[in-house]
Amino acid sequence: MKEIIIRFLSGALYVSLILTSLYLPYEWFVFLLFIFAAITLSEFLKLVNLQGILAYLILTLSFYFIGFKDPDPNFILPFLVFTLFVNLYLFKDVMIYNKLTLFEKRRYFCIIFYIISGFIFLTLIPSIGNTFKPEIVLSIFILAWSNDTFAYLIGKRFGKRKLMERISPKKTIEGFLGGMGGALIAAFIIFKFTSVYNLIIWLLLAIIVSVLGTTGDLIQSKFKRLAGVKDSGKIMPGHGGFYDRLDSIIYASPFIYALLIGIDYVS
Repeated sequence: MKEIIIRFLSGALYVSLILTSLYLPYEWFVFLLFIFAAITLSEFLKLVNLQGILAYLILTLSFYFIGFKDPDPNFILPFLVFTLFVNLYLFKDVMIYNKLTLFEKRRYFCIIFYIISGFIFLTLIPSIGNTFKPEIVLSIFILAWSNDTFAYLIGKRFGKRKLMERISPKKTIEGFLGGMGGALIAAFIIFKFTSVYNLIIWLLLAIIVSVLGTTGDLIQSKFKRLAGVKDSGKIMPGHGGFYDRLDSIIYASPFIYALLIGIDYVS
């Protein structure tokens, strides 16, 4: 019981910080994500046994020139393309070869276009269309939380067939499908209470969050398995580290951003 209470309180604090930042001036939202990104980056560097300030310098400059300032579309587009390429390469490494060949050869490619860019595009999502819309990024978090919650509950109760046992022994196909079902239900509820996008787009976002969020979790599990650790950190009692909590969001956010800017361009 004590562990459940600690897990709930630390999770509630984390959610409260996100919710509060979304309804403060935009700069506060970016600053909070910068703090989350710095902690996540620190945990990732420890996992892969890297030291030095270069990664933190890149993170700071990225947030300053992209998060706090109006980014140049001529820079954002190639940055997005490189990010999608690196994320898809990691997807291929984990799903097909069960190893991280890209990271072994190009470590800073992963640091910049996987960890850092994941947070950068998360900061850009609510400002698509040059208007800060906190309900968009809040809805993305709700989809991710719904997916994780239903995946855990359904997987624990009905899970029998392993999803990718060699990487994450506890994940099951039943849990994955349950998580997607939970995200789709959340998408329908979000549609009923917001007027930002139509139902088809919200359902599509739910599928992206579910599939790519699970992929991001598997990629993180692979990094942890290589490092021989259970959690990426201990900063959130009962949850592990920030990397444990945000792995799915930072992996999915560039793909979500790509979809939403495409929709904004067409409309």
